[in-house]
Amino acid sequence: MNPVVKNILAVVAGIVVGSIVNMGIIMISGSIIPPPEGADITTMEGLKASIHFFEPKHFIFPFLAHALGTLVGAFIATKIAATRKLLMALLVGLFFLIGGTVNIAMLGGPMWFTALDIIVAYMPMGYLGYKLAKK
Repeated sequence: MNPVVKNILAVVAGIVVGSIVNMGIIMISGSIIPPPEGADITTMEGLKASIHFFEPKHFIFPFLAHALGTLVGAFIATKIAATRKLLMALLVGLFFLIGGTVNIAMLGGPMWFTALDIIVAYMPMGYLGYKLAKK
């Protein structure tokens, strides 16, 4: 297979698998740490309206979803890529960073979570996924 095509497929596969991991963690989060009383987390509008009720514990699973989704996606991209494996892993990290930044811009949230999420959950996890896949 052409290396360029294989690299594109690697990034797409990383994004798809990482997104599945991300959504899976988000979907189970409410059953492990229930949302605040009266918070509607089923819609973006409801989440935005009730985010000020969230305590630090309510941000554990969103952070894990972002970090582990990126980690797994970068791992997959590294394993599949034909060449420039680090770049492919970091492209997956960049994709999730852009998505996370847009999400934070729409939802808001506490500054500590915004900083933690943007600084730790995306590009470092992309690099870690690369390192783990290279072993």
